Amino acid sequence: MNFKGAHIISVRDFGKEDLLYILDCAARMEEKPRPALMTGLVMASLFFEPSTRTRLSFESAMRRLGGSVVGFSSPKATSLAKGESLKDTIRMVEAYSDVIVMRHPLDGSARVASEISHVPVINGGDGTNQHPTQTFLDLYTIRKCKGRLKGLKIGFVGDLKYGRTVHSLAEALKHFDAEMHFISLSQLRMPQTHLDDLAEHGVRYHETSDINEVIGLLDIIYVTRIQQERFPDPVEYEKAKGAFVIDRELLEKAKADLKVMHPLPRRDEIAEEVDETDHAVYFEQAHNGIPVRQAMLALVTGMME
Repeated sequence: MNFKGAHIISVRDFGKEDLLYILDCAARMEEKPRPALMTGLVMASLFFEPSTRTRLSFESAMRRLGGSVVGFSSPKATSLAKGESLKDTIRMVEAYSDVIVMRHPLDGSARVASEISHVPVINGGDGTNQHPTQTFLDLYTIRKCKGRLKGLKIGFVGDLKYGRTVHSLAEALKHFDAEMHFISLSQLRMPQTHLDDLAEHGVRYHETSDINEVIGLLDIIYVTRIQQERFPDPVEYEKAKGAFVIDRELLEKAKADLKVMHPLPRRDEIAEEVDETDHAVYFEQAHNGIPVRQAMLALVTGMME
Protein backbone atom coordinates (compact mmCIF):
# COMPACT_ATOMS: atom_id res chain seq x y z
CA MET A 1 0.00 0.00 0.00
CA ASN A 2 0.99 3.64 -0.34
CA PHE A 3 1.62 4.81 3.21
CA LYS A 4 1.97 8.52 2.45
CA GLY A 5 -1.14 10.27 3.76
CA ALA A 6 -2.58 6.99 5.06
CA HIS A 7 -4.38 6.60 8.38
CA ILE A 8 -3.33 3.84 10.79
CA ILE A 9 -6.56 2.86 12.48
CA SER A 10 -6.86 -0.92 12.59
CA VAL A 11 -4.61 -3.91 11.97
CA ARG A 12 -7.40 -5.21 9.71
CA ASP A 13 -6.44 -2.52 7.19
CA PHE A 14 -3.02 -4.09 6.60
CA GLY A 15 -2.04 -7.23 4.73
CA LYS A 16 0.91 -9.46 5.51
CA GLU A 17 3.30 -7.61 3.18
CA ASP A 18 2.27 -4.25 4.68
CA LEU A 19 3.03 -5.53 8.19
CA LEU A 20 6.42 -6.86 7.18
CA TYR A 21 7.26 -3.61 5.39
CA ILE A 22 6.55 -1.59 8.55
CA LEU A 23 8.77 -3.93 10.59
CA ASP A 24 11.57 -3.62 8.02
CA CYS A 25 11.30 0.19 8.13
CA ALA A 26 11.47 0.08 11.93
CA ALA A 27 14.61 -2.04 11.73
CA ARG A 28 16.17 0.55 9.42
CA MET A 29 15.26 3.28 11.91
CA GLU A 30 16.86 1.34 14.75
CA GLU A 31 20.03 0.56 12.78
CA LYS A 32 20.51 4.08 11.45
CA PRO A 33 19.00 6.97 13.47
CA ARG A 34 17.74 9.95 11.45
CA PRO A 35 17.73 12.94 13.81
CA ALA A 36 16.69 15.53 11.20
CA LEU A 37 14.20 13.52 9.13
CA MET A 38 11.06 15.24 10.48
CA THR A 39 12.47 18.75 10.96
CA GLY A 40 9.72 21.32 10.48
CA LEU A 41 6.86 18.81 10.94
CA VAL A 42 4.42 18.83 13.86
CA MET A 43 2.70 15.89 15.54
CA ALA A 44 -0.52 16.49 17.47
CA SER A 45 -0.78 14.19 20.50
CA LEU A 46 -4.45 13.91 21.52
CA PHE A 47 -4.87 11.64 24.53
CA PHE A 48 -8.42 11.59 25.83
CA GLU A 49 -7.55 8.91 28.40
CA PRO A 50 -4.42 8.14 30.46
CA SER A 51 -1.31 6.74 28.80
CA THR A 52 2.36 6.58 29.65
CA ARG A 53 4.18 4.33 27.17
CA THR A 54 2.17 5.08 24.03
CA ARG A 55 2.06 8.84 24.52
CA LEU A 56 5.67 9.25 25.63
CA SER A 57 7.09 6.89 23.02
CA PHE A 58 5.28 8.72 20.21
CA GLU A 59 6.50 12.06 21.52
CA SER A 60 10.03 10.73 21.94
CA ALA A 61 9.92 9.18 18.47
CA MET A 62 8.86 12.46 16.88
CA ARG A 63 11.43 14.55 18.73
CA ARG A 64 14.24 12.08 17.99
CA LEU A 65 13.42 12.61 14.30
CA GLY A 66 13.68 16.39 14.69
CA GLY A 67 9.94 17.12 14.72
CA SER A 68 7.77 19.02 17.18
CA VAL A 69 4.84 17.97 19.36
CA VAL A 70 1.67 19.78 20.42
CA GLY A 71 -1.36 18.39 22.20
CA PHE A 72 -2.73 17.28 25.54
CA SER A 73 -2.72 14.31 27.89
CA SER A 74 -6.00 15.14 29.60
CA PRO A 75 -9.18 16.54 28.02
CA LYS A 76 -9.96 18.40 31.25
CA ALA A 77 -7.51 21.11 30.26
CA THR A 78 -9.01 21.65 26.79
CA SER A 79 -12.16 22.97 25.14
CA LEU A 80 -13.56 19.45 25.36
CA ALA A 81 -14.32 20.27 28.98
CA LYS A 82 -16.55 23.04 27.59
CA GLY A 83 -18.46 20.58 25.42
CA GLU A 84 -16.53 20.77 22.15
CA SER A 85 -17.23 17.76 19.93
CA LEU A 86 -14.58 15.32 18.71
CA LYS A 87 -15.39 16.39 15.16
CA ASP A 88 -14.64 20.05 15.89
CA THR A 89 -11.50 19.17 17.84
CA ILE A 90 -10.08 17.22 14.89
CA ARG A 91 -10.95 20.00 12.43
CA MET A 92 -9.13 22.47 14.64
CA VAL A 93 -6.07 20.33 15.35
CA GLU A 94 -5.48 19.29 11.74
CA ALA A 95 -4.73 22.94 10.96
CA TYR A 96 -1.92 22.89 13.52
CA SER A 97 -0.23 19.61 12.62
CA ASP A 98 1.06 17.24 9.95
CA VAL A 99 -0.02 14.05 11.72
CA ILE A 100 -2.41 13.29 14.60
CA VAL A 101 -1.91 10.55 17.19
CA MET A 102 -5.07 9.93 19.20
CA ARG A 103 -6.20 7.76 22.09
CA HIS A 104 -9.88 7.79 22.98
CA PRO A 105 -12.08 5.69 25.32
CA LEU A 106 -14.81 5.02 22.73
CA ASP A 107 -14.64 2.12 20.28
CA GLY A 108 -14.53 3.41 16.71
CA SER A 109 -13.50 6.95 17.64
CA ALA A 110 -10.23 6.73 15.69
CA ARG A 111 -12.10 5.70 12.55
CA VAL A 112 -14.41 8.68 12.98
CA ALA A 113 -11.43 11.01 13.38
CA SER A 114 -9.82 9.62 10.21
CA GLU A 115 -12.97 10.33 8.22
CA ILE A 116 -12.82 13.98 9.31
CA SER A 117 -9.11 14.74 9.21
CA HIS A 118 -7.15 15.85 6.15
CA VAL A 119 -3.87 14.82 7.80
CA PRO A 120 -2.98 11.23 8.76
CA VAL A 121 -4.51 9.91 11.99
CA ILE A 122 -2.71 7.21 13.97
CA ASN A 123 -4.82 5.27 16.44
CA GLY A 124 -3.14 5.10 19.86
CA GLY A 125 -5.99 2.93 21.19
CA ASP A 126 -9.76 3.30 20.92
CA GLY A 127 -11.74 1.80 23.79
CA THR A 128 -11.63 -2.01 23.79
CA ASN A 129 -11.36 -2.10 20.01
CA GLN A 130 -7.88 -1.74 18.46
CA HIS A 131 -4.34 -0.69 19.32
CA PRO A 132 -2.46 -1.12 16.02
CA THR A 133 0.77 0.64 16.95
CA GLN A 134 1.18 -1.65 19.96
CA THR A 135 0.66 -4.59 17.61
CA PHE A 136 3.41 -3.42 15.27
CA LEU A 137 5.90 -3.15 18.15
CA ASP A 138 4.71 -6.53 19.49
CA LEU A 139 5.39 -8.13 16.10
CA TYR A 140 8.74 -6.38 15.95
CA THR A 141 9.65 -7.73 19.41
CA ILE A 142 8.58 -11.27 18.53
CA ARG A 143 10.62 -11.24 15.33
CA LYS A 144 13.68 -9.88 17.15
CA CYS A 145 13.62 -12.36 20.01
CA LYS A 146 12.48 -15.47 18.10
CA GLY A 147 14.05 -14.75 14.71
CA ARG A 148 10.75 -15.30 12.90
CA LEU A 149 7.01 -14.73 13.03
CA LYS A 150 5.82 -17.83 11.22
CA GLY A 151 4.57 -20.96 12.94
CA LEU A 152 4.88 -19.93 16.59
CA LYS A 153 2.73 -21.15 19.48
CA ILE A 154 1.51 -18.04 21.29
CA GLY A 155 -0.45 -17.89 24.53
CA PHE A 156 -2.59 -14.91 25.50
CA VAL A 157 -3.41 -14.75 29.19
CA GLY A 158 -5.54 -12.47 31.35
CA ASP A 159 -8.13 -9.98 30.16
CA LEU A 160 -8.98 -11.15 26.66
CA LYS A 161 -12.43 -9.58 26.61
CA TYR A 162 -11.48 -5.94 27.11
CA GLY A 163 -7.82 -6.15 26.05
CA ARG A 164 -7.50 -4.26 22.76
CA THR A 165 -3.81 -5.22 22.48
CA VAL A 166 -4.81 -8.89 22.38
CA HIS A 167 -7.52 -8.26 19.79
CA SER A 168 -5.11 -6.43 17.49
CA LEU A 169 -2.20 -8.86 17.88
CA ALA A 170 -4.36 -11.94 17.26
CA GLU A 171 -5.68 -10.22 14.13
CA ALA A 172 -2.14 -9.66 12.85
CA LEU A 173 -0.80 -13.10 13.73
CA LYS A 174 -3.38 -14.85 11.58
CA HIS A 175 -1.12 -13.93 8.63
CA PHE A 176 1.79 -15.93 10.07
CA ASP A 177 0.41 -19.42 10.72
CA ALA A 178 0.43 -18.94 14.49
CA GLU A 179 -1.24 -21.41 16.82
CA MET A 180 -2.99 -19.45 19.55
CA HIS A 181 -3.89 -20.45 23.10
CA PHE A 182 -6.35 -18.16 24.88
CA ILE A 183 -6.05 -18.49 28.66
CA SER A 184 -8.65 -16.67 30.72
CA LEU A 185 -11.56 -16.84 33.12
CA SER A 186 -14.87 -17.52 31.39
CA GLN A 187 -16.08 -13.94 31.93
CA LEU A 188 -12.92 -12.56 30.28
CA ARG A 189 -12.65 -14.92 27.30
CA MET A 190 -11.81 -13.72 23.81
CA PRO A 191 -14.92 -12.19 22.16
CA GLN A 192 -16.70 -14.67 19.91
CA THR A 193 -16.52 -12.34 16.92
CA HIS A 194 -12.71 -12.49 17.05
CA LEU A 195 -12.73 -16.27 17.43
CA ASP A 196 -15.08 -16.62 14.49
CA ASP A 197 -12.78 -14.46 12.36
CA LEU A 198 -9.76 -16.59 13.27
CA ALA A 199 -11.69 -19.75 12.42
CA GLU A 200 -12.69 -18.32 9.03
CA HIS A 201 -9.00 -17.77 8.27
CA GLY A 202 -8.07 -21.31 9.26
CA VAL A 203 -6.21 -20.28 12.41
CA ARG A 204 -5.67 -22.99 15.02
CA TYR A 205 -6.75 -21.78 18.43
CA HIS A 206 -7.58 -23.25 21.83
CA GLU A 207 -9.29 -21.90 24.94
CA THR A 208 -8.54 -22.87 28.54
CA SER A 209 -8.71 -21.49 32.07
CA ASP A 210 -5.73 -23.60 33.23
CA ILE A 211 -2.39 -22.03 32.40
CA ASN A 212 -0.49 -25.08 33.67
CA GLU A 213 -2.14 -27.09 30.93
CA VAL A 214 -0.40 -25.17 28.13
CA ILE A 215 2.64 -23.36 29.55
CA GLY A 216 5.03 -26.09 28.35
CA LEU A 217 3.83 -25.77 24.74
CA LEU A 218 4.37 -22.06 24.20
CA ASP A 219 7.05 -20.06 22.39
CA ILE A 220 5.57 -16.71 23.51
CA ILE A 221 3.24 -15.89 26.37
CA TYR A 222 1.54 -12.51 26.07
CA VAL A 223 0.29 -11.39 29.48
CA THR A 224 -2.32 -8.69 30.05
CA ARG A 225 -3.51 -7.07 33.24
CA ILE A 226 -7.07 -7.28 34.43
CA GLN A 227 -8.30 -3.81 33.45
CA GLN A 228 -10.27 -2.40 36.34
CA GLU A 229 -11.21 0.74 34.38
CA ARG A 230 -13.07 -1.30 31.76
CA PHE A 231 -15.17 -3.35 34.18
CA PRO A 232 -18.76 -2.11 34.41
CA ASP A 233 -19.20 -4.04 37.68
CA PRO A 234 -16.62 -3.61 40.51
CA VAL A 235 -17.70 -6.93 42.02
CA GLU A 236 -16.75 -8.76 38.83
CA TYR A 237 -13.35 -7.06 38.85
CA GLU A 238 -12.66 -8.22 42.40
CA LYS A 239 -13.46 -11.79 41.36
CA ALA A 240 -11.12 -11.64 38.38
CA LYS A 241 -8.02 -9.83 39.62
CA GLY A 242 -5.06 -12.01 40.49
CA ALA A 243 -6.48 -15.02 38.64
CA PHE A 244 -3.23 -15.58 36.70
CA VAL A 245 0.29 -14.86 37.94
CA ILE A 246 3.47 -15.55 36.00
CA ASP A 247 6.26 -16.43 38.45
CA ARG A 248 9.44 -18.53 38.57
CA GLU A 249 7.57 -21.59 39.74
CA LEU A 250 5.29 -21.51 36.71
CA LEU A 251 8.18 -20.82 34.33
CA GLU A 252 9.99 -23.94 35.50
CA LYS A 253 7.35 -25.82 33.47
CA ALA A 254 8.01 -23.73 30.35
CA LYS A 255 10.40 -24.13 27.44
CA ALA A 256 13.85 -22.71 28.14
CA ASP A 257 13.42 -20.22 25.30
CA LEU A 258 9.87 -19.09 26.17
CA LYS A 259 9.59 -15.30 26.04
CA VAL A 260 7.20 -13.39 28.31
CA MET A 261 5.63 -10.26 26.83
CA HIS A 262 3.33 -7.64 28.37
CA PRO A 263 2.06 -4.33 26.90
CA LEU A 264 2.41 -2.75 30.38
CA PRO A 265 1.56 -1.36 32.85
CA ARG A 266 1.53 -4.46 34.98
CA ARG A 267 0.07 -4.93 38.42
CA ASP A 268 0.50 -8.34 40.05
CA GLU A 269 0.21 -10.58 36.98
CA ILE A 270 3.98 -10.92 36.49
CA ALA A 271 6.09 -11.33 39.63
CA GLU A 272 9.11 -9.02 39.79
CA GLU A 273 11.34 -12.08 40.17
CA VAL A 274 10.67 -12.81 36.49
CA ASP A 275 12.34 -9.53 35.45
CA GLU A 276 15.85 -10.94 35.83
CA THR A 277 15.19 -14.15 33.91
CA ASP A 278 15.96 -14.78 30.24
CA HIS A 279 12.21 -15.19 29.68
CA ALA A 280 11.39 -11.51 30.27
CA VAL A 281 11.29 -9.24 27.19
CA TYR A 282 8.54 -6.81 28.22
CA PHE A 283 10.85 -3.87 28.92
CA GLU A 284 12.64 -4.44 25.61
CA GLN A 285 9.16 -4.61 24.08
CA ALA A 286 8.39 -1.13 25.44
CA HIS A 287 11.72 0.22 24.15
CA ASN A 288 10.90 -1.11 20.69
CA GLY A 289 8.08 1.41 20.56
CA ILE A 290 10.59 4.10 19.54
CA PRO A 291 11.84 2.74 16.18
CA VAL A 292 8.44 1.28 15.31
CA ARG A 293 6.59 4.54 15.93
CA GLN A 294 9.35 6.51 14.19
CA ALA A 295 8.76 4.34 11.13
CA MET A 296 5.00 4.90 11.22
CA LEU A 297 5.34 8.67 11.59
CA ALA A 298 7.85 8.85 8.75
CA LEU A 299 5.79 6.63 6.46
CA VAL A 300 2.46 8.42 6.79
CA THR A 301 4.05 11.87 6.39
CA GLY A 302 5.91 10.71 3.27
CA MET A 303 9.34 11.22 4.79
CA MET A 304 10.26 7.55 4.36
CA GLU A 305 9.51 5.10 1.57
